[in-house]
Amino acid sequence: MTIPSMGTATDIHPTALIDPTAELAPGVVVGPYSIIGPNVKVGARTRIAGHVLIERDTSVGEECTISQGVILGTDPQDLKYMGEPTTLIVGDRTVIREYATLNRGTIASGVTRVGSDCMLMAYTHVAHDCHLGNHVILSNAVNMAGHVSIGDWAIVGGLTPIHQFVRIGPHAFVGGATRVAKDVPPYVKAAGSPMELYGLNSVGLQRRGFPEEVRRELKRAYRLFFASNHNVKQALERAREELRAIPEVEVFLSFFENSERGVQV
Repeated sequence: MTIPSMGTATDIHPTALIDPTAELAPGVVVGPYSIIGPNVKVGARTRIAGHVLIERDTSVGEECTISQGVILGTDPQDLKYMGEPTTLIVGDRTVIREYATLNRGTIASGVTRVGSDCMLMAYTHVAHDCHLGNHVILSNAVNMAGHVSIGDWAIVGGLTPIHQFVRIGPHAFVGGATRVAKDVPPYVKAAGSPMELYGLNSVGLQRRGFPEEVRRELKRAYRLFFASNHNVKQALERAREELRAIPEVEVFLSFFENSERGVQV
């Protein structure tokens, strides 16, 4: 185990088991009966509660909170996985609450990644090769299949299953107990089983400081795709012709152009 001498000392409970190859930065706290396995790196001032398992090949950023019973960096639940070296990466200041489970990636991408400033509530599951952006919130018991992508600032309500390869765009809001089987566009609200869209996530966009003119242009884009008789191709053509070429609109339109599973309409 490598413990740098500079800065605040680490605080490791005597019952914790730390592999010799693990690297703990200054100020890390490890609670009772936790296990930190080989090739794990934990950033400065991260707090790891009791009975946590970080199995192997995992990097946890600075100032994270890892709650009781969390399991990080275990093998992917994929029958094609043959033991190839893969990783789990968690960004800075992310909070992972009780009994959440996060698997490493597979050869498909090599990594499962969770961004910075995220909150993953109790019993969430982040499967192999999932990529979460920054400021993502997963409520209690969100269950993700493999290869899911969630953009910055997205929020997913509790008890929500997410199908493999689904993308949820940045600033989207998905209500609780929603079965997510298709891509959810950026900036929108979605809920229900089967899932339906309910307009822009206007409250979220306003809270995050999106100017009124940007919200207005996004509303025009939403109407072209979801409140007209156009198919996706026609809506894209009209949007490229009629909407202002601002970054937020480009994010919205590019999401449709790059969808493989199909976008929820």
